[in-house]
Amino acid sequence: MERDHLFNWLEDNTPKIDFFFHLGARTDTTEFKKDIFDKLNVQYSKDIWMYCAMEEIPLFYASSAATYGLGEFGFKDDHNIVESLKPLNPYGDSKNDFDKWALQEFMSPPSWFGFKFFNVFGPNEYHKGRMASVVYHFYNQLIKTGEVNLFKSHKEEYGHGEQKRDFIYVNDLIDVMLYFKQSASKCENGLYNIGTGNARTYNELAQAIFKAIDKKPNINYIDTPEDIRDKYQYFTEADMTKVKSVGCTIEFTSLEDSVAHYINEYLVNENRIYEGE
Repeated sequence: MERDHLFNWLEDNTPKIDFFFHLGARTDTTEFKKDIFDKLNVQYSKDIWMYCAMEEIPLFYASSAATYGLGEFGFKDDHNIVESLKPLNPYGDSKNDFDKWALQEFMSPPSWFGFKFFNVFGPNEYHKGRMASVVYHFYNQLIKTGEVNLFKSHKEEYGHGEQKRDFIYVNDLIDVMLYFKQSASKCENGLYNIGTGNARTYNELAQAIFKAIDKKPNINYIDTPEDIRDKYQYFTEADMTKVKSVGCTIEFTSLEDSVAHYINEYLVNENRIYEGE
């Protein structure tokens, strides 16, 4: 249902809820109107939190790796660094603002977990337009032009396309969340990274896309736009120590296998082509 109707519906119907997964958010990193994020990402999440606290419902919510900014403090899901983190945009700020609030709030759900998602990709992201994953956009670009454009490196220590991200397939991410659902009573409340713990380069990602459709790699390197160049992340990688410490031993699908599965089982069959800017 439309988000503004949720709380009225809950009040009118008083459903029995065993677990609450709150994954909705305004995810547009190019949006700079703080009041939009305050309403949709912060206050709405607070309202859900208080409902779960009052009704004693375990809460699982989406934070973001965007909270880590340029990674000045690393990528460890340590509560002690949350106040010091410096996200690069209002979206990241909103996610970190809620994390900070959750850690300080006296009244809380019986179990709660804020998951810092890294670079998630997979089916059913099509509605996100520009904010859909690079896998989705690179595939569309390849189908239309026969090549994939990657940003050049503007740092001596990185080659072109050698910037790294922690890409995780949505199937694996769901498996981790379901592990926490099944083991909630045994896991300590708080923030947890969800990535693979294995950063891969954009070159490797592009090559996996070409391989998935049996095409010879054709990669073009373009300048990183100047307006984002000083804030562009060259490396992200989830520290998964904390997740493993609660007994979660899920083996993540390789980048090559997950890209091939996404493309051949979904994008090719559904002919998903993004026509936006």
